Amino acid sequence: MLATSLVQLSQELIKPGIGTRIFNSKQELLSGQFAGEIRELLEQRGVLVFPQINFSDAEQIAFTRTLGTFCPEASDGQNITKISLDVKENPAGAEFLKGSLYWHIDGTSSDVPILASLLSCKVPASWGGNTGFCNTYAAYEALSSADKQRYERLRVIHAPWASLLYYNPEPGLAMLKAVQAIGEKELPLVWRHRSGRKSLILGCTAQQVVGSSLAQSAQILVGLREWATAEAFSYSHAWQAGDLVIWDNAGTMHRAEAYDPACGRMMHRTKLQGEEPFE
Repeated sequence: MLATSLVQLSQELIKPGIGTRIFNSKQELLSGQFAGEIRELLEQRGVLVFPQINFSDAEQIAFTRTLGTFCPEASDGQNITKISLDVKENPAGAEFLKGSLYWHIDGTSSDVPILASLLSCKVPASWGGNTGFCNTYAAYEALSSADKQRYERLRVIHAPWASLLYYNPEPGLAMLKAVQAIGEKELPLVWRHRSGRKSLILGCTAQQVVGSSLAQSAQILVGLREWATAEAFSYSHAWQAGDLVIWDNAGTMHRAEAYDPACGRMMHRTKLQGEEPFE
C-alpha cells in the first residue's frame, strides 16, 4: 500500500472578502506538495500571508519556483529585488518606488502582466509601512448589474507617467520625457479572465477613459477606486520581520502605506511570470 501524507494546508481567513493566513512549516511549503492548493487559494482569496515563516533568499526563490514560472527582474535579471525607499540602500530605484505608495496593478504597460509577487519582510518600518491590498474580483462581482454592463464597455488609457504625477506633480521636463518614453497602453476596464471570472483594471496608471472627457474619466476612475478599496474588499498588512505575503497581481491592487524612508524598512521580492494577457 502506498503511504499518503496526512498533512493538510493549515489556513484561516483574514476577512470574508480578502486574504488567508497559512501556517504550514517551511519544509512542507518547500516540498511543493501544496503548490496546487496555494495557487487555487491565491486566485480565490487574492492575498496569502505566511506569518514569520522566515525564508532565506534561497528558500524564497525555491518556494516561488514551486508555484509557477520564476520571473527574474527585467531591469537586471536578478532573482531577488530589494525594495526600499532609502536612496542609500536603493539609489537606482528609490525614486521610481515612490509610485508604489498609490494603488496600482503591476505591469499595465505589458501585454501579459506578472501573475503574482512574493514579498518578505527583512526589516519592518519604525512606523507605518503596512502594505494595502484590495480584491478587484470581489469588487467587480459586488457591482450592480447595471454598473457591470456600463463598465464592461469601457476602455482606459494606462500610462506610467500618470503615476509619476501622483508623487511628483511638477517633474522636470527630462524626467517627464523619460517616463513618457515607456509608452501608453489601452486596456479594458473589466478584465475577462480565462476562468470566466472578471476583475477591474484600475490604479494610478489609469489616465483616461477612452471617449470620455478628463472630468468624466476622473469621476469614473476615482469612483471605482473608492469602491474597490472599500473596507469590504481591502486588507492592510502590518509587517513583522519574517513575514511572507503573496498577492495575485491579476486580481488585486496593492500599495505601500507611508513610512520614513530612512527607517531601514527592507523587503525582498520575487515574482511569478504572467500566464494570461489582459485581453
